[in-house]
Amino acid sequence: MKLLQTYLLLLGICMITYSCESTSGEESKREKIEGLKVQHEEINNEIIALEKDLQLSGVEDELPPSRTLVTAFALETSKFHHETEIRASVASRKNVLLTAESMGKIEKIFVSEGQAVEKGQLLVTLNSQVVQNSIEEIKTQLKLATVLFEKQANLWNQNIGTEIQYLQAKSNRESLDRRLKTLKSQLRMSTIYAPFDGVVDKIVAKVGEFSQPGLPMVRLINPESNYLKADISESLLGKFLVGDTVQIHFPNQNQNQSSVISSLGQVINDQNRTFELEVVMPELAFLVRPNQVVVLRLVDYSNDDAMVVPTKLIQTDNKGSFIYVLEGKAFDKKASKAYVNTGYSFDDQTEIVSGLSEQQMIVDKGYRALTQGTLVEITVDK
Repeated sequence: MKLLQTYLLLLGICMITYSCESTSGEESKREKIEGLKVQHEEINNEIIALEKDLQLSGVEDELPPSRTLVTAFALETSKFHHETEIRASVASRKNVLLTAESMGKIEKIFVSEGQAVEKGQLLVTLNSQVVQNSIEEIKTQLKLATVLFEKQANLWNQNIGTEIQYLQAKSNRESLDRRLKTLKSQLRMSTIYAPFDGVVDKIVAKVGEFSQPGLPMVRLINPESNYLKADISESLLGKFLVGDTVQIHFPNQNQNQSSVISSLGQVINDQNRTFELEVVMPELAFLVRPNQVVVLRLVDYSNDDAMVVPTKLIQTDNKGSFIYVLEGKAFDKKASKAYVNTGYSFDDQTEIVSGLSEQQMIVDKGYRALTQGTLVEITVDK
């Protein structure tokens, strides 16, 4: 029991000692904080006093003002043009669907798809047995009619027989001759010939089928007759001339070529308000096909003495578009807003129509950090 009392007494003494030490440490920290606050206030008061002394003595006015570093260039006239992109397609002047001119069963097809043919080459024939038999019959009748006419003519020349007999013989021969020509024309209508040199692109007809006039049978094309065709908005009327250079992009082959305008339409399409433009197909080292899509780039505006600035330098405010220019003496340059009227923009460049003059110094790098009247220092662009 006595031992327990002794232990409790020692424990109580330790707790009292720890409490006193903790209280003493907190008070020390508070005293240190109060001392630092006093020092901070004294330093601030000293700074304020020194600033007042500088203002009264005029020393502060002698300090150099801060300047913004920028680069600049002198505005000069240069060539400028604007291009417009137009979707076009490959077309062909010799891309035709050949059809039969008469009815009949398809008897024979003499060509195959992809085959090159020459003008006048026989492609397809229809069954024409009836017409051929009629031709042979007329030939026989014509032979007899010719003999009768010749004999009647000899008699007439000898003043033998009547004039009516002579005229009847003559008329009969001529009538048979015309019928023979008609039948031969009908026979030609039962055959299809190549109208020009080209390549058989597609054969629609099949042997044994019955053809009708106007029914497609063979598609014939001539790649050498290809050209480029586009429909141009009427808003671009008068912007192009025959002979103007055109840049051509073939997206499928990722190839670029150049050519010239060969024709301009003289009539506006009242359905889509466009007119037609044709471009000469350049010599190509790759294959193209009719109806293939291409992109044309045409110059619709050009100026040999244009004042051009990078488009990014043009800013706007409630008064309009402006560019920062430099004003003042060599060692006292400041930025000033020059309000401008702009023209076409192309390839990150914009034409300035009015508001600037040649050799005027234009702020380039650093223009975003400027305001009206900002003092600047010109640095060399590295």
